[in-house]
Amino acid sequence: MARQVPMGTPMNAKPGSPDWYQLGSGGGVSWQVHLCVLLLTLSGFAALLYELVWFQQVELVIGSSAASLGILLSVYMGGMFAGSILLPRLVPASAPPFRVYAAIELGVAVCAALLWLELPLLNRVYAVIGGQGASGLVLRGILCAICLLPPTILMGAALPALSRWVKSTSSGVSTIGLLYASNTVGAVAGCLLAGFYLMRVHDMASTVALAMAVNVLLAGVSYLVPLKLQGKGREPILPAEPLPPAFGATSAHVVIFLSGLSAFGGEVVWTRLLALLLGATVYTFSIILAVFLAGIAIGGWVGAQLVRTSTRPLRDLGMVQALLALAIAWATFVINQSLPFWPIAPALSENPWNNFQLDLIRCLWALMPAALLWGASMPYAMAAASRGQDAGELVATVYAANTIGAVAGALLFTFVLVPGFGTQGAQRFMIVVALIASATAVAPLLSNAAQDLRRTGTVAAVAVVMLFGIAQVGRVAPVNGEVLAFGRSLAYRMGLQDPRTGSRVPLPRILYAGEGINESIAVSDDGRVRLFHVSGKIEASTAPKDMKLQRLLGLVPAVTHPEPKSVLIVGFGAGVTSGTFIDCPSVKRIVICELEPLIPKKIGPFFAEANHHIVDDPRVQLVYDDARHFMLTTKEKFDIITSDPIHPWVKGSAVLYSKEYFRLVREHLNPGGVATQWVPLYQSSESTIRGEIATFMNVFPEGTVWANLENEQGYDLVLMGGTEPPRITLDDVASRLARPDHARLVASMREVGFGTWSDLLYTYAGRGRDLQPWLAGSFLNEDKSLRLQFQAGMESLVEQEADIYAEMHKYRSFPTDLFVGSPALVNEMMVKGN
Repeated sequence: MARQVPMGTPMNAKPGSPDWYQLGSGGGVSWQVHLCVLLLTLSGFAALLYELVWFQQVELVIGSSAASLGILLSVYMGGMFAGSILLPRLVPASAPPFRVYAAIELGVAVCAALLWLELPLLNRVYAVIGGQGASGLVLRGILCAICLLPPTILMGAALPALSRWVKSTSSGVSTIGLLYASNTVGAVAGCLLAGFYLMRVHDMASTVALAMAVNVLLAGVSYLVPLKLQGKGREPILPAEPLPPAFGATSAHVVIFLSGLSAFGGEVVWTRLLALLLGATVYTFSIILAVFLAGIAIGGWVGAQLVRTSTRPLRDLGMVQALLALAIAWATFVINQSLPFWPIAPALSENPWNNFQLDLIRCLWALMPAALLWGASMPYAMAAASRGQDAGELVATVYAANTIGAVAGALLFTFVLVPGFGTQGAQRFMIVVALIASATAVAPLLSNAAQDLRRTGTVAAVAVVMLFGIAQVGRVAPVNGEVLAFGRSLAYRMGLQDPRTGSRVPLPRILYAGEGINESIAVSDDGRVRLFHVSGKIEASTAPKDMKLQRLLGLVPAVTHPEPKSVLIVGFGAGVTSGTFIDCPSVKRIVICELEPLIPKKIGPFFAEANHHIVDDPRVQLVYDDARHFMLTTKEKFDIITSDPIHPWVKGSAVLYSKEYFRLVREHLNPGGVATQWVPLYQSSESTIRGEIATFMNVFPEGTVWANLENEQGYDLVLMGGTEPPRITLDDVASRLARPDHARLVASMREVGFGTWSDLLYTYAGRGRDLQPWLAGSFLNEDKSLRLQFQAGMESLVEQEADIYAEMHKYRSFPTDLFVGSPALVNEMMVKGN
């Protein structure tokens, strides 16, 4: 009986020989294929570690605004595109593929080491010459290019380089699809390991070191492959369709470009929406990305198996895109109209791992169908584009088309579709793109469809699916305003009952809901309190405890500083803190740094009475930028800097609680200037609060703590530090507030329950030097690790504020060297304060 060989295997090949690599029934798989799978899996693992670290590092320099992220992503993906395109043009096909791959991996490790060393220097240079406006954007692009283009060009060349070992046959294309899937599997592992362990337990340096070690290992293993086993013959794949080769290949490239565009658009839009529903922690983003990549990997693997027997890969690619339109419609329905109302109350469990499992299930349910089809598109596109050329060139052109489509999708959805048409319009556009991709793939079949019954049936089948997809465009619902407002707590709030009547407590009425370029925001009103929501959580309100905190952030420095003239406010919020300084007669300039342009424009008027019409005051300058980037690039200094950032468990906010950020704040204070920082006691553990305070006191060792209490228990803290040791002269404070020109500031105090200046100063809750025994052994939140976002992300459902404040309060004592003045006033403070 004659032995069976896999399709595409040369008939004289022997099992185990270099030619015996194809996958299929009755055939074997050579050790070279296993080696390639292993190499590309580990390569994808290292690449994801780099991506997570590099994005975080570079954002610390250029900021995390949408403009900065757009530049960063474009350069990163542009480098991958350039690497894939350049490899077949710069490296001859005769070069040993494993040796080329070894050089690439070693080059990536060298670039990673150089980037780690050069970034601090580039940071200092950028701080000197960087700025706002068009020139600032250009400089950000140049910095990103210097940092990221060298390694990403090499990373983009890795898959085409190793694919050159594979023959350009039908089974060879199947093997290339397997290699693509393997690379993506490695990326899944890197995403989960870095997001849940490496960067949480260790730091960015350790993560980069591991990735570099993997690169060096891959280079060594690849280099050791004997040269005689790296050659391959040329066996072109013959198209089964009588199509003009150039037309068919071009169609495949256009389709995979559109597939990449819709895929990255889906990642942008659905990550944003799922972060509302699951909570915007660093772990949520890791889960979403891992599900996306896992679906692409599985889809790539399945597509690699099916493409072996495909006689019309372009037709099949078109069917995949038509089905993708339905999968996108499914995801939009699940995310917009189903998941928000699942009866899940995350707060029922303080164990974050329980909630992570639920988050994973919800992401799989919504995203997996579309991700599978995006993954399957790649092997079908390579089969449809193949015309017997060098396998490296085939992979390079298809991979490049997909990558440039991803860049276009990221920019289009981030800067145009979501802010201009909302996520509803963006998701409708995704379905349309998939339908256009399907039509592009099927169009070449129409030429002889009338004479070919098989083609007629194919076109009819695709047309039916496409018509059903077209019908789904109009069914995409807008995001519920209540979802934008309450996010993951919506289902819980919908189930709340009035204990007196047993009836359901109605949700607050949504007054405004909007999707900006950076954030989704909303304003609601329950008849008593007006609330401001950012990314599915309440960020400010007119409730007494919130008004008190927002004013406290401004009142403490405004009252204790003898004559503040310039103020920088980090974060507009509802504008209440900023509005405090309007009532301070000595203040001549107020700069408000806000990341989301919609907030001052749309939210400010809803809280105009509480924020004293801050947006209309001529002393105010609004700067739409990441506050950290603004301070890095501005030369201006201020008498007061007050920070009211979003909760530390929200991804990205930890950079406004780091030691390096506080140093930046201190550098931008005038002599005698002071800075305040909000620290919420709720949704945190004692360890996290001690870490936040210890980090602040590391930069401001003479810093003080002020408390916003609710029912005599801790709720929020305000940390205050300055360029000089604090000294509050009570007589000066009393006389200054008694002057007629301070009447509005006194009225502002009374609005939130501070009847006299002494009521305000009684909120003093301790200082750094007294809290040292309590703070001993606390972690410091530093840029190199940003440990706070990982620790706080585990505690976003913890409620221990009363216990934390009670423990901290044990170390409070009245400091006679802080509050000075006449014996009567000092004695009054001592008696009342204790």
